[in-house]
Amino acid sequence: MSTIIPTHPTAATESAWAPPAESLFRMSLDQYEAMVASGVFSRGDRLHLIRGLLVAKMTQNTPHSTADLLCGDALERTIPPGWHVRPAKPIRIAGQASKPEPDRSVARGEIRDYSRHDPDPGDVALVVEVADSRLREARDLAGVYGGSGIAVYWIVNLVDRQVEVYSDPFQGGYRSRVEFKPGQAIPVVIASQQVGTITVDDVLP
Repeated sequence: MSTIIPTHPTAATESAWAPPAESLFRMSLDQYEAMVASGVFSRGDRLHLIRGLLVAKMTQNTPHSTADLLCGDALERTIPPGWHVRPAKPIRIAGQASKPEPDRSVARGEIRDYSRHDPDPGDVALVVEVADSRLREARDLAGVYGGSGIAVYWIVNLVDRQVEVYSDPFQGGYRSRVEFKPGQAIPVVIASQQVGTITVDDVLP
C-alpha cells in the first residue's frame, strides 16, 4: 500500500528556475507546419510558433472577446476593396521561424486567395492584438511583426484602455508608437494610404 506524504506548495518566487535558453528545443517553420499537417496538435492545443518556439496563445476572457469582435466589425466597415479582415489566422514569417495568429489582420485580396498557403508579411497591411493580462507579450510581438516588415501593428490595450499604434517598421520592431485614448480617432492606414478612421471607443468593451 502506498503512502501519501503531504508536501507544502512552493511559491513561484521561491523557485525561479527556468531552463537556459540554449537547452530549449527550437524548431523550424517547416517542422512546425509538418506537425500541424500531421495532426499532432488537437483543437484544444492553442499554440503558435514564435521565433522557433511553441508559445501558448492567450485564452480570451469576456472583455478580450468583445474587443476582438468590435475591432473586427470596425475594420470590416473601414478597409477598402481589395483587402479583407482575417480573424485569428496564421501569418507565415519565414525569416523569423514564426507563424503567429494575431487576433485580427488585414490581408490583400480575397479569402480564397489563401486556400493553399497562408499570407506572408508582404500580403499583410495591419495586424491587431487585444491584450489584457499578457500585455507585455503583445508588446514583445512588435519585434516579430515589425521585424518582418508588417507596416502597422495595433495593440488594443484593455489594461490602460487605449490603442497603441506601432508604425515605421525596422529589423528590431517599430520606430514609432502612438497611444490613442477614448474620444480619439485612430487613422487606418492600408498600403501607406489612410483609408479612414476608427475611434478608440469603437473597439473598447
